[in-house]
Amino acid sequence: MLFVRSLAALGAAAVVVGAGTAQAGLIRTATTGDLAAAAEFDVDGSDLVVRLSNISSADVMNPAQILTAMFFDISGGPVALTPVSAMLAPGSAVHFGPDGGGNVSGEWAYRSALVGAPWGSAYGISSAGFGLFGPPDLFPGPNLEGPLSPDGLNYGITSMGDNLSVGNAAVTGGLPLIRHEVVFTLSGLPANFDLERITNVSFQYGTGLDEPNLPTFDIPAPGAAALLALGGLAAARRRRTN
Repeated sequence: MLFVRSLAALGAAAVVVGAGTAQAGLIRTATTGDLAAAAEFDVDGSDLVVRLSNISSADVMNPAQILTAMFFDISGGPVALTPVSAMLAPGSAVHFGPDGGGNVSGEWAYRSALVGAPWGSAYGISSAGFGLFGPPDLFPGPNLEGPLSPDGLNYGITSMGDNLSVGNAAVTGGLPLIRHEVVFTLSGLPANFDLERITNVSFQYGTGLDEPNLPTFDIPAPGAAALLALGGLAAARRRRTN
């Protein structure tokens, strides 16, 4: 499972996660090294509104620092959500490409019942394909640039602190990028939906599932499961010899 590399490569102690509520909303954040992202979930009638932000203050040097997707689960049974729009948040802008008047819907996708997503998540919002999202999953809206499909780094989210003139070609003018927030609207929430049903939120960077993924939930340190298994085996041996 390649998406576990964010812990194996960076170390579990390097991952800082947070969770909290703000008014009627639900906030999930994750930080490791120069990467930092946040998602705020709100209910507006029967709509789920998600603000996805690259909150890092670091300069972005390569595609693995571009936020391109968020994965999550919904507990208590599936919810049939329909993508409505993806809009630039106030104060955010598209660089190196058309901005659609703030409407970037045709560059982002939503899909449920995912198979093979990080941490086994069933729901995802993404500007890249990852082998999980395709043309039928796009939000309704204009195709601003590139193929009529979620593909590559196009319209991924760069950091608040990005110096857009520094870095490799992909992040300094080769592809359209957003700095630094997008607001997504999905319809179809059931009445009295509890935002605490949203779980297992993680943030995906780059264009491949072998690139950084930041979970917002606690996970065992690398090797913990093996240590637990060894402890159980030792206990069993002691019982047999006593």
